[in-house]
Amino acid sequence: MGMHLAVVGGGVIGLSAAWSCARAGWRVTLLDPAPCSGASWVAGGMLAPVTETWPGEEDLLELGVASVRDWASFAADLERDSGLGAGLRAEGTVVAATGSGDRAELDTLAEHLARLGRPVQRLSGRELRRLEPAIGPDVRGGLSVPDDLAVDNRTLLDALLVACSRAGVVLERRAATAVLDDGERVTGVRCADRADRADGADGPDVHADAVLVAAGAHSSSLHPSLDGLVRPVKGEILRLTRRAGALAPPSRTVRALVDGRPVYAVPRDAPGHGDLVVGATTSENGFDTEVTVGGVRDLLRDAERILPGIAEYALTESAAGLRPGSRDNLPLIGATGPDGLFVATGHGRNGMLLAPVTAAAVVALVDRKPVPDVVRPADPARFALSGATAAEGS
Repeated sequence: MGMHLAVVGGGVIGLSAAWSCARAGWRVTLLDPAPCSGASWVAGGMLAPVTETWPGEEDLLELGVASVRDWASFAADLERDSGLGAGLRAEGTVVAATGSGDRAELDTLAEHLARLGRPVQRLSGRELRRLEPAIGPDVRGGLSVPDDLAVDNRTLLDALLVACSRAGVVLERRAATAVLDDGERVTGVRCADRADRADGADGPDVHADAVLVAAGAHSSSLHPSLDGLVRPVKGEILRLTRRAGALAPPSRTVRALVDGRPVYAVPRDAPGHGDLVVGATTSENGFDTEVTVGGVRDLLRDAERILPGIAEYALTESAAGLRPGSRDNLPLIGATGPDGLFVATGHGRNGMLLAPVTAAAVVALVDRKPVPDVVRPADPARFALSGATAAEGS
């Protein structure tokens, strides 16, 4: 029997890491009372390192570019192991702007990317409408970013759950309350309830040689070394379904700025059919996951400015999730606290995008091997170092 890894969290990051570690020879137990739920279930599914970037976030851009390069092979491995589709869409992304201020902001982004050696194609409103006829006349210009992709998040989660099962991952639908350690190294995970465990033992604790915390916005409460490093950032999304006679949805992901407010529409199913995911609001209200009237109103108002045809669509779902935000928008991927404790959380809006590179890094971490250079800036030790530097300067 190999070493035993307990993974806390059954979202896209926890599932991807559990599957990858099981493939690498670890015995893996995954703990989550409701796997495939939370922020991963309501995600837009954009794999968009370029259009998500902004000056000052160069490390995040490089991490995202490395991960999107790995997405095709990650999806192929997942489809082979699960026997299901992974939901990857390769049509690309366009970014639209309405007023002059929005266009100026996109120009700033394009110039920043060009300085980094990642030019994007600038398009007029007419050129954007030739690419995507669903885009309306209020759009005056934008960008084409063919390498920013998308994934159907729910298709992906279904495939990951099956792949984990086939790889031998033991799923325990229980809530973890704390990572346990003896002062020097981890010993396992404490759970909220007693249950019959897969190893036949009776009790709340899951004993493990290593623990990975991938519990998203709830990660900070699981061990003192994570206290205050991850916070919940609420995001509301809508799902729209095309009705008979309505204009076809775009084939690409459409991101936009509308009077300075970001909005996106991500197609689902086959091009020209099916649903659109429209999102997403951003607010920090603790662990509140209620959908608000204002959030729905704002998303529909801005999305309709870009894609007027959605007025004839059906509103089939509204939901809210809690993205795990970090202090600097980089995720936390690395070792922390006692020996054997690892963390993969704080991915913010980029959990789907960063799943491949994070899973590969976790395998390296638990096997005590170096992580790729592009992952090093995400080491959670950066916060301890910054705190020590501030203390020295005071």
